[in-house]
Amino acid sequence: MEILWLFLLAAVYTALYELAGWHWMEIPWTPLALVGTAVAFLIGFQNNAAYGRAWEARKIWGGIVNESRTWAIMTRDLVTNAYAKEPVSEEDLDRHRTRLVHRHIAWITALRHAMRAKRSWELFSEHRTSKEWYEKVVLPERDASVEEELRPLLSEEDYDEVIGRTNQAVAILSIQSRDVRRLKEDGLIWEFSQLEFQGVIRELVSLQGKSERIKNFPYPRQFATIGHDLVRVFILMMPLGVIPQFSRLGEQLSESNPVMGDVFVWLSVPLVATVAWVFHTMLRIGTSGENPFEGSANDVPISTIARGIEIDMREINGEPKSQIPDPLPTVHNVQM
Repeated sequence: MEILWLFLLAAVYTALYELAGWHWMEIPWTPLALVGTAVAFLIGFQNNAAYGRAWEARKIWGGIVNESRTWAIMTRDLVTNAYAKEPVSEEDLDRHRTRLVHRHIAWITALRHAMRAKRSWELFSEHRTSKEWYEKVVLPERDASVEEELRPLLSEEDYDEVIGRTNQAVAILSIQSRDVRRLKEDGLIWEFSQLEFQGVIRELVSLQGKSERIKNFPYPRQFATIGHDLVRVFILMMPLGVIPQFSRLGEQLSESNPVMGDVFVWLSVPLVATVAWVFHTMLRIGTSGENPFEGSANDVPISTIARGIEIDMREINGEPKSQIPDPLPTVHNVQM
């Protein structure tokens, strides 16, 4: 749709200059080139900054994947009767392991819901060109509430404690730490194992904080706003420098080819529209990556990552296939 408007804009400028005789509509190339260079540098800076935010977010969730697998493996191998004061049955050990694994899946669930929560500065989904995508794709976080997804993963006591907290993910990690301490007191894990578990919890707290930092601190508005304004100014100024040049070239061409010379100025329309579209598209690329958890096609697919973590942890825990969910499907070749 934008390219059509840009073609129309270029055609109107050309008609006013060539047909209406508004030859005063002309800007020298020097100021136009200066503005174009400044806009190009600003858009490049914005795109690099936006990509940096998206790449950092992906690395953070890559760390969550690694620590989650570590947690599942440690739970399977370190929760034993080896140091128990009063040994318990294997069924009780499995119950303790499953509780730790499911509570961790609940932490990931609470975290991804927090990352998908809309912020006032996240406006990409409201753009008219993005609405079609959001109509075709229903993110899991918008299909089910965090309360619905947490209930089957937590005990009733844990659920009541977590659901009333402002930061539910932190509350779950706090319960995990308390449970690890109780397991150590009962001798189901030994002192070194407790330190290892606490080390993973400490790293999870750090990764959550890094993810929240990206979510809760927007790309500086002064850079984003001035980028939009300068691109608009450049798009409005560019025809005033290009069209007169094409008109003069047409006059020179008329001496050898009158027919081509008369219509040559109209060739400025596709050129102006194409250059304007390039600048506008580069600006849109940077805008689409500013908030990597918003849920657009170019964002970090935390829903898919979280589902993959859940599958891995349940398999490591030895749960039957009937209890292991399927991977999230891709929609139009895009992960959610």
